[in-house]
Amino acid sequence: QVQLVESGGGSVQTGGSLRLSCAASGRTFSSYVMGWFRQAPGKEREFVASIGWNGGSDYADSVKGRFTISRDNARNTGSLQMNSLKPEDTAVYYCAAGRFSGTHNPSTYPYWGRGTQVTVSS
Repeated sequence: QVQLVESGGGSVQTGGSLRLSCAASGRTFSSYVMGWFRQAPGKEREFVASIGWNGGSDYADSVKGRFTISRDNARNTGSLQMNSLKPEDTAVYYCAAGRFSGTHNPSTYPYWGRGTQVTVSS
């Protein structure tokens, strides 16, 4: 079992930055792929980024070059640095843990946090 808690959301203007954090419980967190997803009102949950146990990362095209995912296995934490934010980045952001890398499908991630709101105003 893995329990996840996100923090760091908030409101910023276009072009601003935010850093989201994900605190995980469970001794086996380091063996999981950690992902970030987001869900805007009226839209489906979508993949943002993921990072494997060895640091290999993957990004949605919409955030490449602006967002950076990282993890600290010793501290059981992960983060998502978001720069050059746009209004279309506004959503609830979720941290997730799963066993399979290379997938953008939320159904492949069995463990989820409750989410943190990110609002970007123009």
